[in-house]
Amino acid sequence: MNQEEMLAHYESQIREAQLNNQGNQMAMQQQDMNMQDLSKGIVSEQLDLTEVLEKINHLLRGYVLAKDEQGDLVWNEPTNNDMKILSEYGVNYIMGAVQWYLNKNTLLSNYDDKQIYGKMEDFATTIVDNVFMEYDKMFHYPTLEDCKEEILKRIKTKVDIKKFAAELIGKDVTEKEFEDSVLLEMEGRIEREMETIKEQKIKNKLKRFESLMRFVQDTVHSAYQRAWKGQERTTLRQHIHISENKGFAPVPQQNGGMNPFGMFRRR
Repeated sequence: MNQEEMLAHYESQIREAQLNNQGNQMAMQQQDMNMQDLSKGIVSEQLDLTEVLEKINHLLRGYVLAKDEQGDLVWNEPTNNDMKILSEYGVNYIMGAVQWYLNKNTLLSNYDDKQIYGKMEDFATTIVDNVFMEYDKMFHYPTLEDCKEEILKRIKTKVDIKKFAAELIGKDVTEKEFEDSVLLEMEGRIEREMETIKEQKIKNKLKRFESLMRFVQDTVHSAYQRAWKGQERTTLRQHIHISENKGFAPVPQQNGGMNPFGMFRRR
Protein backbone atom coordinates (compact mmCIF):
# COMPACT_ATOMS: atom_id res chain seq x y z
CA MET A 1 0.00 0.00 0.00
CA ASN A 2 1.54 3.36 -1.04
CA GLN A 3 1.50 6.54 1.01
CA GLU A 4 -1.58 8.08 -0.72
CA GLU A 5 -3.63 4.92 -0.14
CA MET A 6 -2.57 4.85 3.48
CA LEU A 7 -3.60 8.50 3.92
CA ALA A 8 -7.00 7.81 2.33
CA HIS A 9 -7.43 4.79 4.57
CA TYR A 10 -6.64 6.76 7.71
CA GLU A 11 -8.84 9.70 6.65
CA SER A 12 -11.70 7.23 6.27
CA GLN A 13 -11.07 5.93 9.77
CA ILE A 14 -10.98 9.49 11.16
CA ARG A 15 -14.36 10.31 9.58
CA GLU A 16 -15.81 7.08 11.01
CA ALA A 17 -14.48 7.95 14.46
CA GLN A 18 -15.97 11.45 14.20
CA LEU A 19 -19.35 10.01 13.23
CA ASN A 20 -19.19 7.59 16.14
CA ASN A 21 -18.34 10.46 18.46
CA GLN A 22 -21.31 12.49 17.19
CA GLY A 23 -23.54 9.47 17.68
CA ASN A 24 -22.29 9.10 21.26
CA GLN A 25 -22.98 12.77 21.96
CA MET A 26 -26.49 12.47 20.56
CA ALA A 27 -27.07 9.35 22.65
CA MET A 28 -25.90 11.24 25.75
CA GLN A 29 -28.23 14.15 24.98
CA GLN A 30 -31.15 11.77 24.44
CA GLN A 31 -30.33 9.95 27.66
CA ASP A 32 -30.21 13.25 29.51
CA MET A 33 -33.61 14.27 28.08
CA ASN A 34 -35.11 10.91 29.03
CA MET A 35 -33.80 11.22 32.59
CA GLN A 36 -35.16 14.76 32.88
CA ASP A 37 -38.58 13.62 31.64
CA LEU A 38 -38.51 10.71 34.06
CA SER A 39 -37.58 13.00 36.95
CA LYS A 40 -40.34 15.45 36.08
CA GLY A 41 -42.82 12.59 35.88
CA ILE A 42 -41.83 11.19 39.26
CA VAL A 43 -41.90 14.63 40.91
CA SER A 44 -45.29 15.41 39.37
CA GLU A 45 -46.70 12.09 40.52
CA GLN A 46 -45.31 12.51 44.02
CA LEU A 47 -46.95 15.92 44.40
CA ASP A 48 -50.22 14.97 42.72
CA LEU A 49 -53.01 14.56 45.30
CA THR A 50 -55.84 14.16 42.79
CA GLU A 51 -56.42 10.52 43.71
CA VAL A 52 -56.60 11.37 47.42
CA LEU A 53 -59.08 14.18 46.81
CA GLU A 54 -61.20 11.93 44.61
CA LYS A 55 -61.27 9.26 47.32
CA ILE A 56 -62.32 11.80 49.98
CA ASN A 57 -65.06 13.11 47.71
CA HIS A 58 -66.50 9.63 47.17
CA LEU A 59 -66.33 8.71 50.86
CA LEU A 60 -68.04 11.94 51.89
CA ARG A 61 -70.89 11.01 49.55
CA GLY A 62 -71.17 7.54 51.04
CA TYR A 63 -69.94 5.74 47.92
CA VAL A 64 -68.59 2.21 48.28
CA LEU A 65 -65.94 0.30 46.34
CA ALA A 66 -67.15 -2.84 44.57
CA LYS A 67 -65.96 -4.96 41.67
CA ASP A 68 -67.59 -4.54 38.27
CA GLU A 69 -68.16 -7.26 35.66
CA GLN A 70 -64.50 -7.06 34.59
CA GLY A 71 -63.32 -7.51 38.17
CA ASP A 72 -62.11 -3.91 38.52
CA LEU A 73 -62.84 -1.89 41.66
CA VAL A 74 -65.16 1.03 40.95
CA TRP A 75 -67.00 3.53 43.12
CA ASN A 76 -70.74 2.87 43.39
CA GLU A 77 -73.43 5.23 44.64
CA PRO A 78 -75.02 3.99 47.88
CA THR A 79 -78.41 2.32 47.50
CA ASN A 80 -79.26 3.10 51.14
CA ASN A 81 -79.72 6.76 52.06
CA ASP A 82 -78.51 5.98 55.60
CA MET A 83 -75.02 5.85 54.06
CA LYS A 84 -75.36 9.49 52.99
CA ILE A 85 -74.30 11.54 55.99
CA LEU A 86 -73.85 14.89 54.28
CA SER A 87 -75.98 16.81 51.83
CA GLU A 88 -74.59 18.10 48.54
CA TYR A 89 -74.02 21.42 50.29
CA GLY A 90 -72.13 19.72 53.11
CA VAL A 91 -69.93 17.68 50.77
CA ASN A 92 -69.03 20.75 48.73
CA TYR A 93 -68.18 22.73 51.87
CA ILE A 94 -65.81 20.11 53.30
CA MET A 95 -64.22 19.41 49.91
CA GLY A 96 -63.60 23.12 49.45
CA ALA A 97 -61.95 23.33 52.86
CA VAL A 98 -59.82 20.22 52.29
CA GLN A 99 -58.49 21.51 48.98
CA TRP A 100 -56.97 24.50 50.77
CA TYR A 101 -54.75 22.05 52.65
CA LEU A 102 -54.22 19.08 50.35
CA ASN A 103 -52.04 20.64 47.65
CA LYS A 104 -48.37 20.81 46.66
CA ASN A 105 -47.89 24.10 48.54
CA THR A 106 -48.53 22.26 51.79
CA LEU A 107 -46.29 19.35 50.81
CA LEU A 108 -43.38 21.64 49.87
CA SER A 109 -43.62 23.78 53.00
CA ASN A 110 -41.49 23.53 56.12
CA TYR A 111 -43.29 23.04 59.46
CA ASP A 112 -42.22 21.97 62.91
CA ASP A 113 -44.30 19.91 65.36
CA LYS A 114 -45.83 22.94 67.06
CA GLN A 115 -46.92 24.53 63.78
CA ILE A 116 -48.47 21.28 62.54
CA TYR A 117 -50.34 20.78 65.80
CA GLY A 118 -51.67 24.36 65.69
CA LYS A 119 -52.80 24.12 62.07
CA MET A 120 -54.53 20.78 62.63
CA GLU A 121 -56.35 22.15 65.67
CA ASP A 122 -57.51 25.19 63.69
CA PHE A 123 -58.61 23.00 60.78
CA ALA A 124 -60.66 20.57 62.86
CA THR A 125 -62.23 23.26 65.05
CA THR A 126 -63.23 25.47 62.12
CA ILE A 127 -64.79 22.61 60.16
CA VAL A 128 -66.79 21.26 63.10
CA ASP A 129 -67.98 24.73 64.20
CA ASN A 130 -69.14 25.69 60.72
CA VAL A 131 -70.88 22.36 60.13
CA PHE A 132 -72.89 22.55 63.33
CA MET A 133 -73.72 26.21 62.78
CA GLU A 134 -75.40 25.15 59.54
CA TYR A 135 -76.27 21.54 60.41
CA ASP A 136 -79.74 21.89 58.85
CA LYS A 137 -78.04 22.45 55.48
CA MET A 138 -74.96 20.28 55.96
CA PHE A 139 -76.61 16.93 56.67
CA HIS A 140 -78.61 14.65 54.40
CA TYR A 141 -82.06 14.47 55.97
CA PRO A 142 -84.18 11.34 55.57
CA THR A 143 -86.94 11.63 53.01
CA LEU A 144 -90.60 10.67 53.47
CA GLU A 145 -89.92 7.52 51.48
CA ASP A 146 -87.07 6.59 53.85
CA CYS A 147 -89.38 6.91 56.86
CA LYS A 148 -92.19 5.00 55.15
CA GLU A 149 -89.80 2.17 54.34
CA GLU A 150 -88.75 2.00 57.99
CA ILE A 151 -92.40 1.97 59.14
CA LEU A 152 -93.14 -0.94 56.81
CA LYS A 153 -90.16 -2.83 58.22
CA ARG A 154 -91.42 -2.31 61.76
CA ILE A 155 -94.91 -3.47 60.83
CA LYS A 156 -93.50 -6.61 59.25
CA THR A 157 -91.42 -7.31 62.36
CA LYS A 158 -94.48 -6.95 64.60
CA VAL A 159 -96.50 -9.25 62.29
CA ASP A 160 -93.74 -11.89 62.34
CA ILE A 161 -93.63 -11.78 66.14
CA LYS A 162 -97.43 -12.21 66.43
CA LYS A 163 -97.33 -15.09 63.94
CA PHE A 164 -94.62 -16.82 65.95
CA ALA A 165 -96.58 -16.36 69.18
CA ALA A 166 -99.71 -17.78 67.55
CA GLU A 167 -97.78 -20.78 66.24
CA LEU A 168 -96.48 -21.53 69.74
CA ILE A 169 -99.97 -21.75 71.20
CA GLY A 170 -101.42 -23.47 68.13
CA LYS A 171 -103.70 -20.57 67.22
CA ASP A 172 -104.77 -20.47 63.57
CA VAL A 173 -104.75 -16.85 62.34
CA THR A 174 -104.31 -15.57 58.78
CA GLU A 175 -101.59 -13.14 57.66
CA LYS A 176 -104.22 -10.49 56.97
CA GLU A 177 -105.55 -10.72 60.48
CA PHE A 178 -102.10 -10.22 61.92
CA GLU A 179 -101.51 -7.14 59.74
CA ASP A 180 -104.90 -5.68 60.67
CA SER A 181 -104.12 -6.23 64.33
CA VAL A 182 -100.76 -4.45 64.10
CA LEU A 183 -102.20 -1.54 62.13
CA LEU A 184 -104.97 -1.17 64.69
CA GLU A 185 -102.36 -0.93 67.45
CA MET A 186 -100.43 1.73 65.54
CA GLU A 187 -103.51 3.72 64.58
CA GLY A 188 -103.10 7.32 65.63
CA ARG A 189 -99.34 6.85 66.18
CA ILE A 190 -98.11 6.70 62.59
CA GLU A 191 -97.24 10.39 62.40
CA ARG A 192 -95.42 10.27 65.72
CA GLU A 193 -93.61 7.08 64.66
CA MET A 194 -92.50 8.78 61.46
CA GLU A 195 -91.12 11.73 63.40
CA THR A 196 -89.31 9.40 65.81
CA ILE A 197 -87.74 7.51 62.89
CA LYS A 198 -86.60 10.76 61.31
CA GLU A 199 -85.00 11.96 64.55
CA GLN A 200 -83.24 8.63 65.07
CA LYS A 201 -81.83 8.66 61.57
CA ILE A 202 -80.49 12.18 62.08
CA LYS A 203 -78.87 11.17 65.38
CA ASN A 204 -77.18 8.26 63.67
CA LYS A 205 -75.78 10.59 61.01
CA LEU A 206 -74.46 12.95 63.69
CA LYS A 207 -72.71 10.04 65.41
CA ARG A 208 -71.10 8.90 62.18
CA PHE A 209 -70.04 12.44 61.31
CA GLU A 210 -67.43 12.35 64.09
CA SER A 211 -65.71 9.30 62.58
CA LEU A 212 -66.00 10.82 59.09
CA MET A 213 -64.24 13.99 60.25
CA ARG A 214 -61.56 11.88 61.92
CA PHE A 215 -60.76 10.25 58.58
CA VAL A 216 -60.56 13.65 56.83
CA GLN A 217 -58.44 15.14 59.61
CA ASP A 218 -55.99 12.22 59.52
CA THR A 219 -55.58 12.63 55.75
CA VAL A 220 -54.77 16.33 56.12
CA HIS A 221 -52.41 15.55 59.00
CA SER A 222 -50.54 13.06 56.81
CA ALA A 223 -49.96 15.82 54.24
CA TYR A 224 -48.50 18.09 56.95
CA GLN A 225 -46.29 15.27 58.18
CA ARG A 226 -44.77 15.06 54.71
CA ALA A 227 -43.86 18.75 55.10
CA TRP A 228 -42.32 18.21 58.55
CA LYS A 229 -38.98 20.06 58.55
CA GLY A 230 -39.16 20.30 54.75
CA GLN A 231 -38.80 16.53 54.24
CA GLU A 232 -40.71 16.50 50.96
CA ARG A 233 -38.47 19.16 49.41
CA THR A 234 -35.36 17.36 50.65
CA THR A 235 -36.51 14.05 49.19
CA LEU A 236 -37.27 15.62 45.81
CA ARG A 237 -33.89 17.39 45.69
CA GLN A 238 -32.07 14.15 46.44
CA HIS A 239 -34.00 12.33 43.74
CA ILE A 240 -33.30 15.03 41.15
CA HIS A 241 -29.60 15.10 42.09
CA ILE A 242 -29.30 11.33 41.67
CA SER A 243 -31.16 11.46 38.34
CA GLU A 244 -28.90 14.24 37.04
CA ASN A 245 -25.77 12.31 37.96
CA LYS A 246 -27.05 9.26 36.15
CA GLY A 247 -28.07 11.34 33.19
CA PHE A 248 -24.60 12.84 32.77
CA ALA A 249 -22.64 9.60 33.14
CA PRO A 250 -19.77 9.80 30.66
CA VAL A 251 -19.76 7.41 27.74
CA PRO A 252 -16.56 5.32 27.88
CA GLN A 253 -14.03 6.01 25.15
CA GLN A 254 -13.33 3.19 22.75
CA ASN A 255 -9.79 1.86 22.85
CA GLY A 256 -7.76 0.85 19.87
CA GLY A 257 -8.17 4.07 17.89
CA MET A 258 -5.50 4.53 15.20
CA ASN A 259 -3.26 7.58 15.06
CA PRO A 260 -3.09 8.80 11.40
CA PHE A 261 0.37 10.16 12.00
CA GLY A 262 1.69 6.82 13.24
CA MET A 263 2.78 5.87 9.74
CA PHE A 264 5.43 8.62 9.84
CA ARG A 265 7.08 7.13 12.92
CA ARG A 266 10.44 5.55 12.43
CA ARG A 267 10.38 1.77 12.58
